[in-house]
Amino acid sequence: MKIINLRDFYPWYTHDEFIEVTDLVADTIDKMEREEHAYYERRRYHRAFYSLNFGDGIEGSAIHAPTPEAVYEAELERLMLYATLAALPAKQRKRVFQHYILGMGKAEIAHHESVSEKNIRQAIVSGLQNLLELFQKNF
Repeated sequence: MKIINLRDFYPWYTHDEFIEVTDLVADTIDKMEREEHAYYERRRYHRAFYSLNFGDGIEGSAIHAPTPEAVYEAELERLMLYATLAALPAKQRKRVFQHYILGMGKAEIAHHESVSEKNIRQAIVSGLQNLLELFQKNF
């Protein structure tokens, strides 16, 4: 058993408050403090004033924030895509949208519509060809 001071962990404690914790809890607290210290040292060494954790994409978006022009262009491209999609025949529009925008697989779309996967593939290919022609003609 080890004795810890709660004032070290909770800022609202204005006076020393000692409690006894098990060795497992004390070891976990020590490990946490070592990891936190190592993190701050890595951040100081690399002069990184952002999170060094990776995988969530937060650092890339913070460092490479898009310019207002890039945001406007992306929105314009999205609107052009949806306008061109709206000009497709209903089945092609629905299938291209489900596959490329919603990320559904061709087999999944075929299962939901109770048609063969070959029909879905053909509709998507012809829909993409029509999209290309519409883009070239209109934009």
